[in-house]
Amino acid sequence: MNTTRLTHLDDQGSPGMVDVGSKEDTRRRAVFQSKVLLSENTYRLLQEQALPKGDVLTTAQIAGIQAAKKTSELIPLCHPLFLSHIAIDFFPDAAGNSILIQAKAETTAPTGVEMEALVAAQVAAMTIYDMCKAVQRDIVITDCRLVHKSGGRSGRYDWSEE
Repeated sequence: MNTTRLTHLDDQGSPGMVDVGSKEDTRRRAVFQSKVLLSENTYRLLQEQALPKGDVLTTAQIAGIQAAKKTSELIPLCHPLFLSHIAIDFFPDAAGNSILIQAKAETTAPTGVEMEALVAAQVAAMTIYDMCKAVQRDIVITDCRLVHKSGGRSGRYDWSEE
């Protein structure tokens, strides 16, 4: 018999937010990444800022930041957090015609900030898709993963390819 208690369900099996009221505020940081795979032509147009919708990466950066701030409105049982820092960084890879996105979220709170980093990375990727779809429909968003987490009771996590 499984005795694991699901944290987002009450004794009657109804969903609810986890009570974090008794937890201490700690400094928390999370980094998620996503990758957008483009064709050679689309990648070139993006690098030359020659796509019809304008500056793709600046728009994606703003979209990711905005999305992180709205995470609790999108994920039903997610706590609203004061975010002390959000950063969206892009790492273009000409050899792979891809853009690696890293979204970093930081807070001091009684609960983690992973969902904010995840939403930021994915919305930045979706914005790249939206701004490039006029010239390419088969864009792929891939490799979304937590690459770093620190703070809180569960401690530190760093993803490794090994």
